[in-house]
Amino acid sequence: MDAERHKPHYENFPVASILLPRVLREPVAAIYAFARSADDFADEGNLDPAERLALLTGYGDELDAIEQGRPTGHPVFLRLRPVIARFDLPLKLFRDLLDAFAQDVAKTRYARFDELMDYCRRSADPVGRLLLHLFGATTADNLRRSDAICSALQLINHWQDVGIDIDKPVPRIYLPREDLDRFGVAEDDLQRRVATPDFRRLLRFQAARARDLMMRGAPLGRALPGRIGLEIRAIVAGGLRVLEKIEAVDYDVFQARPMLGALDWPRILWRAR
Repeated sequence: MDAERHKPHYENFPVASILLPRVLREPVAAIYAFARSADDFADEGNLDPAERLALLTGYGDELDAIEQGRPTGHPVFLRLRPVIARFDLPLKLFRDLLDAFAQDVAKTRYARFDELMDYCRRSADPVGRLLLHLFGATTADNLRRSDAICSALQLINHWQDVGIDIDKPVPRIYLPREDLDRFGVAEDDLQRRVATPDFRRLLRFQAARARDLMMRGAPLGRALPGRIGLEIRAIVAGGLRVLEKIEAVDYDVFQARPMLGALDWPRILWRAR
């Protein structure tokens, strides 16, 4: 596979970002290492489904060991365990991530948008909630806005990756069947990697959905103080910039994956100020 298909996972995750307070960089990196490696179990390499699920089950067993006070031996969990203890992180959030990754192994199509949003609730929202626990800012409003941002980022990732996901050994389509039918887009159109006028209208609709969701969560960046708020504002600005790039190619995500480059970051930071 070419480099385009080995896309970075959790590319909008604030991995030890210089915008974060130094004391939070290692905890964030430990959470990222868990999420990234578990996602790779579900999505990368040449493993068969049973092997992928066994690896994810092994991660679940490590979480059980932490919950029950038993020793953990895996390097990811040796790093993560003190972070969980120090910040009293809910293990359910890690289990939700594993559940979503396991779903990716078995499920390759979505009938309805609400079905896709349930997947986002488990594959993306836990990341934001874990960050709020690190920040000590788990108010109801903050959690709701964080969920909106994280689900929006997940949707944006799906829309920029339509061309990559359809080319996987087991093709995956996150565009809901109800929306494909509504806009007159056939699965064959995706497999032929043709951005028909109907497909462009469909992706414009989905991009607008993601933008609306992102804007609903955006006030979180002003609600949180200092560098933490700046980090969140930069994440929001980055997601919106990817949507602009999708729009700039007239929603043809088959020819090249719209993604952030070095020249985008000054613009993102300026918008996040």
